[in-house]
Amino acid sequence: MLLPKEFVSYLARQIVKRLSPQYMEVADPAVGTEVAGGIILEELAVEDKLNEDVRELLSQYAEYMRREDISYQEMFKKIKTQLIRERKIVRASGRDTGDSMKLSRDKITDISHKLVAVMRKGRDFRLKKDQNEVRLEIVRTITDILTLDDKADRAARLKVRSHKKEIIEGGDEWNALHKRYYAEEMKKLGIDV
Repeated sequence: MLLPKEFVSYLARQIVKRLSPQYMEVADPAVGTEVAGGIILEELAVEDKLNEDVRELLSQYAEYMRREDISYQEMFKKIKTQLIRERKIVRASGRDTGDSMKLSRDKITDISHKLVAVMRKGRDFRLKKDQNEVRLEIVRTITDILTLDDKADRAARLKVRSHKKEIIEGGDEWNALHKRYYAEEMKKLGIDV
């Protein structure tokens, strides 16, 4: 998943906190947080399922790709792009679309539309402003928090690179160190993941 579940929980809490009471009223902030977190997780799961489907397809053609000397990454991108078009999915990974953040701007906008739709229909919410104003505030909130996440990620990467011993990105040691440094950086920003 692009974002850890703990981070999604934090993101959902912040959305509810920043929107209340100026943009909406929520009967129970815990329920509001659960609803927002559920929608975000559901949207991220769509891309996870897509990646799983692409991997399954590629496993069927492993021998062909080896014979024809086609790189796995290149084929993965092509098939994923084709399935995204066919299934009309909004690409979640921002880095795949050139965005610096983990989530693409299109996915953030898509999530904001879905959150507002649920808020409009749900009994736990009452919008106090125009739905587009609420949606734009959701986009701002998600973008602000993802900017903090990006800063923490960059700082964690720098710390891993600063080790005297060269640690190869993607390896177990690199992943463990990055995870630890990332958590430390997020904690400095007041976010416990």
